[in-house]
Amino acid sequence: MSTALTAPSVRRLDPVLVDRIAAGEVVERPASAVKELVENAIDAGARAIEVTIEAGGRRLIRVVDDGRGMTPDDLDLAVERHATSKLPGGDLTAIATLGFRGEALPSIGAVSRLAIVTRTPDAEAGASLTVEAGLKGQVRPAPAQRGTRIEVTELFAATPARLKFLKSDRAENTAVAETLRRLAATQPGIRFTLRADAGQPLVLPAETGPEAELRRLAAVLGPDFFANALPVSLAREGFAVNGHVGLPTYHRGAATHIHLAVNGRPVRDRLLLGAIRGAYADTLASDRHPVLGLSIACDPDRVDVNVHPAKTEVRFREPGLVRALIVSAIHDALRRGGARSATTGAARTLDALRPAGPPLATHSGAAAPSLFRPTRPGLFPTGTPSVAAPSGYRPQTAWRAPQPVPAAPAGFGEAAQAVFAGPDPAPVSAPPQADIRVDDDATETLDHPLGAARAQIHETYILAQTRDGLVIVDQHAAHERLVYERMKAERETGGIARQGLLIPDVVEMSPEEADRLVAAAPDLERLGLAIEAFGPGAVLVREVPAALLGASTRDLVTDILDALEASGDEEGGVPAAEGGPLGRRLDAVLSRMSCHGSIRAGRRLRPEEMNALLREMEATPNSGQCNHGRPTSIELKLADIERLFGRR
Repeated sequence: MSTALTAPSVRRLDPVLVDRIAAGEVVERPASAVKELVENAIDAGARAIEVTIEAGGRRLIRVVDDGRGMTPDDLDLAVERHATSKLPGGDLTAIATLGFRGEALPSIGAVSRLAIVTRTPDAEAGASLTVEAGLKGQVRPAPAQRGTRIEVTELFAATPARLKFLKSDRAENTAVAETLRRLAATQPGIRFTLRADAGQPLVLPAETGPEAELRRLAAVLGPDFFANALPVSLAREGFAVNGHVGLPTYHRGAATHIHLAVNGRPVRDRLLLGAIRGAYADTLASDRHPVLGLSIACDPDRVDVNVHPAKTEVRFREPGLVRALIVSAIHDALRRGGARSATTGAARTLDALRPAGPPLATHSGAAAPSLFRPTRPGLFPTGTPSVAAPSGYRPQTAWRAPQPVPAAPAGFGEAAQAVFAGPDPAPVSAPPQADIRVDDDATETLDHPLGAARAQIHETYILAQTRDGLVIVDQHAAHERLVYERMKAERETGGIARQGLLIPDVVEMSPEEADRLVAAAPDLERLGLAIEAFGPGAVLVREVPAALLGASTRDLVTDILDALEASGDEEGGVPAAEGGPLGRRLDAVLSRMSCHGSIRAGRRLRPEEMNALLREMEATPNSGQCNHGRPTSIELKLADIERLFGRR
C-alpha cells in the first residue's frame, strides 16, 4: 500500500510571525534594539538621549529623548510594519535620515513587550501605546514630557530560542556601550547617557565650538587621542572627508577604535577600511590598527545605504574616487604631522623610569644641613684625596676638556665617537656644569622641534635637548624612514639613482623564488635594482640603488622576495601606480630596501652628523615613526623629568 505524497499548499504567513522573522534580521541582540531606538531619537531632532538597560538589555531597555515626539495618529501607525515618515516621496536614492524602512518598532514589539509614551511640543497631553508579543493595544492619553519614552521589557520572551544565543550580561552591556559610542561619535551636539544596573553611567555631554568633534572623539576613543590626533579635511568631485586621525605611533591591537560615518550614519564598510589600511600601510605594523574618526559626506544619490538590514554597509557609485580621497586625506594629515610621535611613548618611558616605593619629597634646591658637618676645621687641606681615592690619584687645579677627534669625512661614518668641543674649563672650585657644549649655534638649535644633539648613548640612541625637555632618537629607525621617503621621492620624480656593480653578484635561491623575482624584474627596474635570470635557481644582480651601495646583495634580495610575497592586492583597490596594488607593492619593496641603507645600531656618529639627522627628520614627512610603525623619537618634558627627582 503506497501513500501519495502531496505538496504542501502555499499560504500567507501570519502577520505576527512575519514580524518575528523580520525581528531576527533587525534585532539580533539588545545592542541592535538600542541602535534602532537611538537612531529614531536622532532623526526626531533630540538634543539629549538617555538609555537605561537592565540584565544586559534582556529585562529592560529604556530610551528617553527630547525630540519632536508623535501625535496619537502617528503613534498608532508607527508600530505597523513598513510605516515611516522618513520617505515622504518614496525615493530610496534620497535618504537623509538614519532610519527609513519602518521595521524597528514592529520588529521589537514582535519579540518583547513594547511601551511608548510620547508628546509633541504643541500638544497639551501625551499619548501611550503598548505592543505585547506582536499584539497592538489601543492608543490612550497619558501624561508625558516633550519627546518620546520607549520601554522594551522581556526582550525575546516571545522567541525563547534567541535567548540561548545571547552572551553574559557584562558582554551585552559592553556591546550596548560600544553601539552608543559609535552613534555619539557622529553626533557631537547631542548629549548621550547610558545607565546600566552595574558600573558607572556613561555620560557624553553635548559639545559645541570649533573643537567639538575632536572633544567628542576624545571622549569616545580615550583622552590620549586629543593630543595624538591630526585634523583631516579634503573635498573632491562632490565628496568630502573630515575628521581626525591618530598618529601612526598611536595605535591599537584591534580595529575597534576606527569610527567611520557616511552622511552621519555609522558604518563598517570594507572599502573604507581597506582605504585606511592602505593609507597607513608603510607607517604601521601589520598587526596594529590606527585610531581615528572620519566622516564622508556626499549627495545621497551617490551612495546606497539599503544593502543590509543592519544599515552598517554602504555601496558607492564611484568607489575608486572615495578610496583615493581617503588615502590622500590621511597622507596629507600624516605629512603635516611631520616628526611628531605619540605622547603615550613618553608616558610609558616615565613610568619605566619612576622609582618604586613612596613618592619622592619635593626638593627646593637649597642645601640641607648635614648630620656630619664638622664643628672645627678639618685635618686635611682642600684638594686632599679621601681614603677611598684610587691609587695613582693626582690632584688637579683645573679640569681640562679632552681633545677633539680629528674630523672625519662627511656623511655617516664609522669613526670613533667624537668629543664635543666646548669653552674653556671652569676652575675646580666652580659648581659642576651639566652641559659644557652650549654655544651660540647650539642655543639657536634648541628652538628646533627636535632640539640640539647632546650625546649618543650605546651607539644607538641620540639625546637631544629642547627648550623645555629632552628628546631620545633611535638613529636606525629614524634614518630608515629618511632613506625610505627619499627613495619614494626619487621614484615619483623620475627614477631612483642607481649604481652599477663592478662585478655583478649571483644570488642563489629556489627555482620558484627565482621565477618570482624575475617576473617582478620590470617593477624592480623602476626601483633601481637591475636583475636577470642566471640559470635555474639563481639571479644576477647588475645594478643596485645608489643609497644602498655597500649593503649585502643577498640580504637585500631575500628581503625583496619577502616583500613581494607579502604585498597583495587589497580588496577595493584601484590599479593605479599611486595608491593602487602596484604602488603598494613598490612601496613595500622600498620599505624593505631602505632598511639596508640606513644607519645601523652600534655606529658612532659625530655631533654634526647627529644634528644633521635631527634637521632632516624635521623636514621629512612621517619621520615620527619607522617603516614598521615603531616610534623614532620620544620627548620627555622637563617638568616630568623634575618630578622623577622630586623637584616638583
